[in-house]
Amino acid sequence: MTIAWVYSEYGNNLGQAMVAPETFIARFPEGDRTDFGLRVAPSEAEDLRRVLVEDLGLDPARITDQAALKAVSRQVFERTFAVTGALNVLTLGVAGFAILTSLMTLAAMRLPQLAPVWAMGVNRRQLAWIEVARAAALAALTAIVALPVGLVLAWVLLAVINVEAFGWRLPMHIFPGQWVVLFALSLIAAALAGAWPARRLARRPAADLVKVFAHER
Repeated sequence: MTIAWVYSEYGNNLGQAMVAPETFIARFPEGDRTDFGLRVAPSEAEDLRRVLVEDLGLDPARITDQAALKAVSRQVFERTFAVTGALNVLTLGVAGFAILTSLMTLAAMRLPQLAPVWAMGVNRRQLAWIEVARAAALAALTAIVALPVGLVLAWVLLAVINVEAFGWRLPMHIFPGQWVVLFALSLIAAALAGAWPARRLARRPAADLVKVFAHER
């Protein structure tokens, strides 16, 4: 027999074939005919279910409403996507806070390097802008490195881990537009995180910068 198409069914790793009743009876006249798929209008599904249970005595557990099952599955997936979106926001917030604390620490450590630049004529406001630009450049470099790493991890998850765990594979799609959005969010988060240390640097008393040279002596 010619197979029309092959597809993967979520959660079912059994090899099964779907054929028309006439074809099945013609090929296997002595075979047990216990599983059927009936296609009816959605408005008639409940009436059919009631007839099968009340008139024919079929066990309700053996009746599966595919439309209802699909609706429940879509609700589960929608909730999953909602949770994923919330986790994305939370992850971005945690990353921004981590960048902020790191930049606050680095701002104090970099004071001995910034003092000579200030002594050469670069004012504190210019130094603050340089620090913001440095934070944005570091975020851009991190995003450029993280992008191919993320793509490789996604491929491994879909092509290796998912196949070994469930026996089926999801297609991998590329969305360059989302990369641009993620890159922009990374720059914005880094700029916002670097704004506070830069503001403190711009308002730092000149005496603190002069003390660096005194400590060096």
